[in-house]
Parts: sequence; structure tokens; C-alpha cells
Amino acid sequence: MDDSAATLASPPSPMKVALASFIGTTIEWYDYYIFGAATVLVLNSQFFPDLSALAGTLASFATFAVAFIARPVGGAFFGHFGDRIGRKKMLVWSVLAMGLGTLAVGLLPNYATIGVWAPVLLVICRFLQGFAVGGEWGGAVLMSLEHAPADKRAFFSSFPQAGVPAGTLLSSGAFALIALMPESALLSWGWRIPFIASALLVAVGLWIRLKVTESPEFLEIKENDAAPKVPVVALLRSHKRSLVHGMLCSSAPNITFYIATVFFVSYGPKELGLPSNTVFVALMIAAGIQVFTLPLFARYADRHSQKRLLLIGCVLVGVGAFPVFALFNTGTFWGVLAALVLALPVLHGTSYGVVSGFTAELFPTQVRYTGTSLSYQVGQIITSAPVPIVATLLIDRYHSSNAVALYVIASAALGFVAIATAPVLRRSDRTMRPSSRRTVKATI
Repeated sequence: MDDSAATLASPPSPMKVALASFIGTTIEWYDYYIFGAATVLVLNSQFFPDLSALAGTLASFATFAVAFIARPVGGAFFGHFGDRIGRKKMLVWSVLAMGLGTLAVGLLPNYATIGVWAPVLLVICRFLQGFAVGGEWGGAVLMSLEHAPADKRAFFSSFPQAGVPAGTLLSSGAFALIALMPESALLSWGWRIPFIASALLVAVGLWIRLKVTESPEFLEIKENDAAPKVPVVALLRSHKRSLVHGMLCSSAPNITFYIATVFFVSYGPKELGLPSNTVFVALMIAAGIQVFTLPLFARYADRHSQKRLLLIGCVLVGVGAFPVFALFNTGTFWGVLAALVLALPVLHGTSYGVVSGFTAELFPTQVRYTGTSLSYQVGQIITSAPVPIVATLLIDRYHSSNAVALYVIASAALGFVAIATAPVLRRSDRTMRPSSRRTVKATI
């Protein structure tokens, strides 16, 4: 990528930047979540055929969880260069890395073809996906946040968050379609289609990313030569408390999301005898609704308080845990749909659209990419990666969804404490926010 200097008479439209972030993150999360859908449908039989049904499912979920280990590594890598040389460049590289990892999964030989190398290579591909997402999330959020006016920062930073349900909608739709194939065709080659097709989406995402302009807040940091040489050192020296709170503040929406989008996809067919398509169609509808509820909740936060809405979200997740399982356990399409609509657009949506801006504003501009990425991605290891595994083990041990509901409530309580006690960065400490529409040099 060659850089060329351009002069901007005024910052670009916040809406255009936010929409570009939304489209880019939709593509990235499609790539990321088709692995989750494939995990419970085919990956255990394709890559772990010698294990029992339970062990194979757990092995597949463990492979799924590898990405969460990679995400902080990606967050540190992309965060370092995002704070040093720019947000935009890192977003271009993140979409390329994600595309390579996803395409490689679709082309991998299975266990029957190359033996133990098949699961080894699968883990490597999943690690690359996690590495890419680790840099994607923070960069996309910051591009939207740092282009936004002061009174709409939560609203515009929710657009990358809306890419998550949009990516879920696309990935669930892809697997709902291929699940209609004959089982023999699905297992032999059909499952590869959503992975290979992602190459086209990545090309679109790359084109969009190349057209987006750099963050004006970052440009001021560069113009004043205020970028730290090693952002992570500056972060750990002065912002350790913010880092810890950032890790834990999204625990309520995170556990809700992975129960709904990963665990339920396995739990429904195996424990309730539901067709996989029933769960996927319900997921598509719920995710489609959530694309619109996320910015609505964020707009409320701009008018009132991000912290207040996040605390309300934690309470709602705790109160709604048992009703979600009660509805899902009816084993009917309408019960499953009601459970997922409650879980995603409402319980998850209340907090998730706002937590991005809240986390980012725990840190000053100079270390914001590193701080936002590391806090969120390390937090994912604690609050998200164990969810499918812990929930599966709880069901196997207690034969009741009540144990999983209590697990959800405990996570919501942890998030509530983290948010309630989080430090608030004063407006004057955010450093060099652009206050006028003056001409600045930008790298485009």
C-alpha cells in the first residue's frame, strides 16, 4: 500500500465512515462466525472422527476457542501499529489476514486424507482468524468514534458493533442453505462453500477499507509528534486500571451472545432434537432485528449515560437468563425464535452497542487502539472463549439448563461490578481532540 498525501478541508462525514466500518466488520464477522456454525455441524466429524460424540464436540469447541487466544496477540500487534502509523492501514491488513485464514479452512484436506495434520492445520487457520479479529474490532470502533461529533460518539461507534449480528445473519444464512443439502454432499464438500465464498466478500471489504480516510484524532497526534514509541508500555505504565475494567465490562453481552449463537446451535439438535435449520433460521431473524436495535440503544446512551445503559444491560441479562432457556426448551420454532429475539436484540443489544465506545473512552488517544483492543480481546478469553465448553460440560454434568442459566447470571454480575467501578476519563484528558474543521494533512 503506497501512501499519498491529501488535504482535507473538513473531516469526512461521520455517517459514511460508520457505514464503511459496519460493512467491513460485517464481512470480518461473517468469516469469523462461519467457523462457529461449522464447528457444531461438521468439523468434529471431518477433523476429529476417532473421538466420541461428546469428545468430538468439545474438541471442535476447543478449536473454536483457539481464536480467543490469538485475539489479544492480534490486538497487541495491530494496536501497536495502529497507535504508531494509523488506524486505516491496520484495518486493511486485518481484512486480508481474515480472508486468508477463512479461505484456507475451506480448502483444507480432512482427517481421512492427511491424518493428524488436518486438525493441526485447522487450528493454525483458526489462530489466523483470531489474530485478524483482534486487530479489526478496535480499529473499526476507533474509526467511527474518532470521526464522530461529541454528542453522537456512542451512536456512531455502535455501527461496527452492528456488523456482528449482520455477520451472524450472513453466516447463519449460509449454513441454513447448505444444511438443506443431502448429508453425504454436505459432509464431503458442501460445508466448504461458505468458507470459499468469503473470498468475494473480502474483496469488497478491502475495496471499502482503501477508500476510508484516516481518523482526524490520530492525525492530530501524528501532527504533534505525540505518538508513543511503544504504546503497550505507556498503556501498562499509566492505564492498568482502565485495562482491567475494559476486560470485564462486556462479560454480560459476551456470554449472552455465545450462548445464543454457538451453544444453542449444538444444544438444540443434540438435547432437544431440533433440526439445525430451525435454530439457524431463528438466529437469522433475531440477528436481523439486532442490526437495528444496537444503534437505537446507543442513541439513548448519547442522550443519557453510557454507564447507566450498560448497568441496565447487565441487570437485564441476569433477569432474562432463565426465561431465555425456558423459551428455547419448548423445542418449537416459535419458542426458539422468542428465546433468540429476547437474547440477541434485547439482552445482548442493550449493552453491546454501547460497550465499544465506553471501552474506547477509557483510554486517551495516544494509546487508544492498543488499550481498546487488548482490554476487549483479553476480556474475550475470560468471558467468551469458555462459554460453549463450560455450558456443554454443565449440561452433561447436571442434565439441566438451569446450571447454564446460573452461569449467565454470575457473568452478568461480574460485568455489573466492572462497569460500576470503571474510571471515567475526563474530557480534558482525552488529548488533542479536534475542535475545529481546520485543514489537516491526511494519509489516505
